[in-house]
Amino acid sequence: MRGVGGQANVLRIHHNRNGAGMTTETYPHVEIAEDGVPTITGTNTKIVEIVLDRLAHNWDADEIQRQHPHLDLAQIYAALTYYHDHKDELDRDIGMRVAKVEGIAVNQPDSVVRAKLQALEKLR
Repeated sequence: MRGVGGQANVLRIHHNRNGAGMTTETYPHVEIAEDGVPTITGTNTKIVEIVLDRLAHNWDADEIQRQHPHLDLAQIYAALTYYHDHKDELDRDIGMRVAKVEGIAVNQPDSVVRAKLQALEKLR
């Protein structure tokens, strides 16, 4: 993916680590969206979506690419690299997302289909 003037889109994050001076982390194919969410450059794919495919399904990069054919392997590996470098932050984000989904699910009434399936199980 190329940005303005044909330059590759690269996210650079500068850190001052323990007074040891400034370090720069470079992430090709990763950008921070306006809402602060890290995404794959030029797509609407969030880094956390790629990470969840890896964690929830134990998919390798090739399988993730089969499931997301609009991404190339370099983009997928960049997403996984970003995750490993920001694991605590992204794990907190994943935890909040799971809690939100569980909160929504708990407040939903049982579906008619679920009630029928439960009734069938009682008949057996």
